[in-house]
Amino acid sequence: MLKHNLGYPRIGIQRELKKYCEFYWSNKIGLKNLLNIGYKIRKKNWVTQENAGLDLIPCNDFSFYDHVLDMSFLLGSIPKSYSLIPMKHDIDLYFSMARGVQKDGWDIKAMEMTKWFNTNYHYIVPEFYKNQKFYILSQKIFNEFEEVSKVIKKIPKPVLIGPVTYLFLGKEKENSFHRMDLIENIVPVYIQIIKKLKDQGATWIQIDEPILVLDLSQKEIEAFQYAYQEISKICSKINILLTSYFDGISENIFLLKNLSIPALHIDVIEDPKQLEIILDFLIDKKTILSLGLIDGRNIWKNNYVHSIKKIEKAIKLLGEKRVMIAPNCSLLHIPIDIGSEHSIPMDIKEKMSFAKQKIYELIDLENIIKGNHSILIKNLNFLEKTQTSFIFHDKKVKERVIKIKDKDIKRKSPFNIRQKKQHQKFNLPLFPTTTIGSFPQTKEIRNLRSKFRKKKLSKEEYEKKIKEFIIDVIRKQEKINLDVLVHGEFERNDMVEFFSEKLKGFISTENGWVQSYGSRCVKPPIIYGDISRISDMTVKWICFAKSKTDKLMKGMLTGPVTILLWSFVRNDQPISTTAYQIAWAIRDEVESLEKSGIKIIQIDEPAIREGLPLKKKDWDTYFNWAIKAFRLSSSGVEDETQIHTHMCYSEFNDILKHIADLDADVITLETSRSRMELLKAFSKFSYPNEIGPGVYDIHSPRIPTVEEIFDLIQKASNRIPIRNIWINPDCGLKTRKWDEVIKSLKNMTESARIARKKLIN
Repeated sequence: MLKHNLGYPRIGIQRELKKYCEFYWSNKIGLKNLLNIGYKIRKKNWVTQENAGLDLIPCNDFSFYDHVLDMSFLLGSIPKSYSLIPMKHDIDLYFSMARGVQKDGWDIKAMEMTKWFNTNYHYIVPEFYKNQKFYILSQKIFNEFEEVSKVIKKIPKPVLIGPVTYLFLGKEKENSFHRMDLIENIVPVYIQIIKKLKDQGATWIQIDEPILVLDLSQKEIEAFQYAYQEISKICSKINILLTSYFDGISENIFLLKNLSIPALHIDVIEDPKQLEIILDFLIDKKTILSLGLIDGRNIWKNNYVHSIKKIEKAIKLLGEKRVMIAPNCSLLHIPIDIGSEHSIPMDIKEKMSFAKQKIYELIDLENIIKGNHSILIKNLNFLEKTQTSFIFHDKKVKERVIKIKDKDIKRKSPFNIRQKKQHQKFNLPLFPTTTIGSFPQTKEIRNLRSKFRKKKLSKEEYEKKIKEFIIDVIRKQEKINLDVLVHGEFERNDMVEFFSEKLKGFISTENGWVQSYGSRCVKPPIIYGDISRISDMTVKWICFAKSKTDKLMKGMLTGPVTILLWSFVRNDQPISTTAYQIAWAIRDEVESLEKSGIKIIQIDEPAIREGLPLKKKDWDTYFNWAIKAFRLSSSGVEDETQIHTHMCYSEFNDILKHIADLDADVITLETSRSRMELLKAFSKFSYPNEIGPGVYDIHSPRIPTVEEIFDLIQKASNRIPIRNIWINPDCGLKTRKWDEVIKSLKNMTESARIARKKLIN
């Protein structure tokens, strides 16, 4: 029974990769230093997994920015605009594709970015052209195989995104073809890669095809059949592990009927019911089955009883040699080592397991199968003990969820009535301008928070400085001439972590970093118990900001679905129950802001799309509780109070109706990277409320021109009633530099001024 892993976190325990990448981008270090830190992280990951006792250890799971972008580079899939840029090193071209270019006369936008299936990881979207040719460009996968072979004695297992999933993840940049038409061009290159890895000494290759868990179109089915009929021709010469995760593949198992794939990995965490179907399908075949038993997306210890039952069932039908065990997906989505946490109470910490610990859980499962039942008994006793602990349960909070009424999830009046009252009250111009919330978090601000957290600064000194930052950002916004201002969020470390630190039932980590995209890392809080609001969380700072300006001040909150999905969630009750608990807490804060005179309140929900189940048959169940949770948080206010929400970096075209069901007065969406592609959906669905389609891509250092922003506004005004359009960036400005922000926002407000003159009859 082989033990293996699908992928390991690549940022380093102290986010070393983030720091060195950003040093490189700002010319503080050279390429040699950057490559060296990458090697050190990879080496430590390989040695950690070998020391844990894994039989197969992944390589090529490391990336300097994004593994999908790595795949584009490997396959020579470089957009035409980037292929012309003179670059000293390939890695500079690579980073330019991710971040954009605006120097030496070049001005090219960053490639589009969106969510990796239903996770909070973002990938760079490949771009495809009709009759596009592919070829081996990058040598990264081959170089890393040589590296790992010198570092460890165990078998390295190169990891590739499969050809069908890779094409699925991209977008056509011409209208006259479907990207799946490129399958015959791309598969021969995959076969070349596989053969070259075999010649280097590889005996196993992991090919990830998470597309198998989706509702496949006929084009995708045909592409998959062609691809793996070709790949299976060389499977007798090397072990291919075909990998799926994030859901089950029962509906698509027929695709493997006539294929000779040596090994198949399935996710029995997200879909345990598929195991019997898959076992029945494989019983007369020679295929090895890899069981994804360890949760690679959450941080709780494994229930060994449940896992052992699955292993024993598989062994009984297939035999021990045809069974492998692994996490259900890459461990990219969880922190690295619980051993780096020193402030978490032991009653909670002993329930937790990070990436390093999850590797050792595989060893425990193997030892239990071999007869060491003391490990199983210890695990069982521990789980039973935590089920009744008062630390995790609050009767009053549970009762509040049970007593939710219909009136709690409905505004007092429909939107058309609210809109008239709000327009009369606020008297804003057409095309009103605002930002999404945060402003640049400079080194000075981060150091200030760090000193306060470490008690090197008194509360009075800390608050005095925060007030200075708030006053400064208000004056900057007034000078830029924004219509609705924000307080800048300088007191906040992260949009979810900030609230989690003020809510009962949450706990934060010291080093629980997870990659979100590129060098952007987040520290998801942990929901360990029932959730409630202890006191006001934002009122003090937002009211202070309001007192310093005559303009409208927007209150900034994070919504219940995003807090839920961007946290590690308890797994001992329905996720909807936890969502409603958070929603009540946010509702209490909304009402407190309203009573304090804040009449525009933004409840951000950037994660609502990523929580969507991968199969459409499960969508209604999700939206039923997700929409209910948002409306519970937002519906306690008067008609004159304007509720905003924000969503970003996901595909929204197919869920606009559900977004409308949130009944927010104003919604802001990411659209600039895709050049307002979302607007196509408005020809099929008339969005009823006000909307701010983002006109400024904040994830790139590039400064948009007045002309291109006006062009986006004009596109929006062709599809959306002018009275309903807001002008805003795609997302918060936290990660940007002040000089970029000031210039970009000035261009944005100037574009809105021009739009008021040219687009209003």
